[in-house]
Amino acid sequence: MYSFIIFLALVLITSSFGATFRPGPWYDELIKPALTPPGWIFTPVWLTLYLMIAFAGWIVWQKTRFIRHPVIICWGCQLVLNALWSWLFFGLQSPALALVDILILLLLILAFIRFSWPVSRTASILFMPYALWVGFAAYLNLGIVLLN
Repeated sequence: MYSFIIFLALVLITSSFGATFRPGPWYDELIKPALTPPGWIFTPVWLTLYLMIAFAGWIVWQKTRFIRHPVIICWGCQLVLNALWSWLFFGLQSPALALVDILILLLLILAFIRFSWPVSRTASILFMPYALWVGFAAYLNLGIVLLN
């Protein structure tokens, strides 16, 4: 159970880092793509996803117990890129750099789904909504790059 707390803490650190870079007047002035959701939706969606990310990471750790296992590497790398996106997009105000980040993030999420499937189908399934949301976020990010 202590290992779950570690995975949860890593996800909370990621979430906290990302939360320090918030939309502001700069973001408000950008032209947004169609289907851009209202701002309030992001908090409950990310809260749910972060819990699923922590649980999925913990599950595969319980099954592999090997830090160099491809699924653990994918989990850790996606967490880093997840944290960097807010800094790139809101902190540096660079939607183009954030787009590169989110596309690589999406590839890592898909790699996690692929590598975790034989280890734990539950962990793989827990990452599927995350992949869908990040794919949608990549569409929004690309739209902002193209429209601005």
